[in-house]
Amino acid sequence: MARIDASVLDLKEKLVAINRVSKTVKGGRIFKFAALMVVGDGKGTVGFGIGKSGEVPDAIRKGIEDAKKNLIKVSLKGNTIPHEFIGEYGAARVLMKPAAPGTGVIAGGPVRAVVESAGIKDIRTKALRSNNPCNVVRATIEGLKSLRNAEEVAVLRGKTVKEILK
Repeated sequence: MARIDASVLDLKEKLVAINRVSKTVKGGRIFKFAALMVVGDGKGTVGFGIGKSGEVPDAIRKGIEDAKKNLIKVSLKGNTIPHEFIGEYGAARVLMKPAAPGTGVIAGGPVRAVVESAGIKDIRTKALRSNNPCNVVRATIEGLKSLRNAEEVAVLRGKTVKEILK
């Protein structure tokens, strides 16, 4: 898969979750933070990243840098997705269905962040099994990676787009 250059895109950043982790040492507790970030241009490019640091702003900055390194291109059909799918990662499963124009984004927190950053305006989703934000975001991204539009399927099957859409 070709790497997407983040420097040429106008990316919007969204904070999905901040996790505070504590380590107990002889002198007391030490707190560290992990920030789950999603970036996207609203035109079919989206990525996510995790940043860890002793300070929240540093964790967010690191998360954004990581997200820009993991960008993917999403196949869209107008303002929705071309077909239904279930994205899986670990115990997390995300069901996504295309929706009619005007439906809006029907999604929970982590899935909504990814879908809106990708530029999808009409979609119905349901997070199944795990509700761990990190795994739900990864499952959503895995599913979006697997999307294929009619042109891509036609090339794979050696047919025309009209034959595919019958």
